[in-house]
Amino acid sequence: MSLPRRCSARACSVGVLSALALAACGFHLQGRTPLPPALKVSFVDAKDHQSDFVQELRKALLTAGARLTQASPDASAVVHVLADQVTRRVLAVSPNNVPVQYELTYTVRVSVTANGEDLLPAVELANTRDFSFNETALLAKDNEEAILREALAHDLVGVVMRRLSNL
Repeated sequence: MSLPRRCSARACSVGVLSALALAACGFHLQGRTPLPPALKVSFVDAKDHQSDFVQELRKALLTAGARLTQASPDASAVVHVLADQVTRRVLAVSPNNVPVQYELTYTVRVSVTANGEDLLPAVELANTRDFSFNETALLAKDNEEAILREALAHDLVGVVMRRLSNL
């Protein structure tokens, strides 16, 4: 009877040591990025508040524990979205001169200020993916492009949030 109890204690100690090692290395669950105190009350300054990037950024800030304000004077930090654009470029055409492959590029330019000083100077980030195109499946390909656009925005928000957590 003592052998199973000893193995159980060993398993518990291995589990506790593993948890401590993960905590010590700075491991955080995906989706939960700790923010510095300066960003706890934030305002997102953007020209287009309905873009995929701005919507994802607002969700990520809320998930990280920030409180978003409606006016910049109420905020301890302002996240400026200086540029937010999606471009589509033809990569390949068929023998009939019909596009068959596109490249989708999502580009954002972001800066962060708090109490009159730049926490994060303006940085431009871009993410690119390509997708095939078939004019006979136009509706499906338009839907695929929208999904890719959302995925690119989500990836860029991840990069921005990692940079914000390192401030």
